[in-house]
Amino acid sequence: MSTVPEARTDSTVPEARTDSTVPEARMSTVLAPRIASLVGNPRPQSRTHGLARTLAEQIARVLGSTDIADVDLAPFGPRVLDPADEAVTAAVGEIIAADLLVVASPTYKAAYSGLLKSFLDRFGNGSLAGTAAVPVLLGGMPDHRLAVDVHFTPLLLELGAAVPTRGLFVLEADVADFGTAASAWADAHAPALLAASRAQPQALATT
Repeated sequence: MSTVPEARTDSTVPEARTDSTVPEARMSTVLAPRIASLVGNPRPQSRTHGLARTLAEQIARVLGSTDIADVDLAPFGPRVLDPADEAVTAAVGEIIAADLLVVASPTYKAAYSGLLKSFLDRFGNGSLAGTAAVPVLLGGMPDHRLAVDVHFTPLLLELGAAVPTRGLFVLEADVADFGTAASAWADAHAPALLAASRAQPQALATT
């Protein structure tokens, strides 16, 4: 007559409940977006490049991602105007494939660089749909602080990107300490970037 208690103590059901395959799949999708930095400074390995790379790495730290692409336009120069240039076309593909994008430029005439604009002219309207972007301007004068939101953000929105936070304006005098500022910024805003990107809907679709 012990068959009923034995059936109750069968451990197969609890084992199935503790199977971790579904949570692991969710975590890998939610916390590992593809991140890219795009730098529009004509000088190779510029301070602007350092800012973009630092911020991208801090966002990746918060979101648990190791997938970081780095597109520096300086080596391309005028080649960004050549629609047949294969390396530039590949760089366009890197940016379109990103879930989260850090776009950085020095401040020229209270706006972004012509090099960056020429590269982004290769993108059609809506090309960055599903991508969350952070515009970053490096400038020498506080008077240009509004340029990042007044001029830079609308450019990214025109291409279809989501810009869920205010852009970052970094003074040249603050470059040395930007690592600390970038870490705090990423802690506060990286989750909002993820929620605004294509990575979040994909994660919800697996649940």
